[in-house]
Amino acid sequence: MEHKRKCISCGEIKSRDELIRIMSEYNSENVVVQPNSTTFGRSVYLCYNKSCIESACKKNRISKCLKASIPSELKGQLLNELRNKENK
Repeated sequence: MEHKRKCISCGEIKSRDELIRIMSEYNSENVVVQPNSTTFGRSVYLCYNKSCIESACKKNRISKCLKASIPSELKGQLLNELRNKENK
């Protein structure tokens, strides 16, 4: 069975492999992009799509969904993930 997740920006439902995972760690409340599977915390997902990343950052959706403060460099990290995916 394939695990499906919903993009917090556009609302599309896709498999986890097609989405960027952003997580607020349980103990430290650090926000991590693409954490390993052994880390626990609240997660949100975004499409590998520049418009979804821009929209989520502009409307502060990531912060609201994670219930955590978001570092200013997060948008840059997300755009790097997008570039890395495109180069594969």
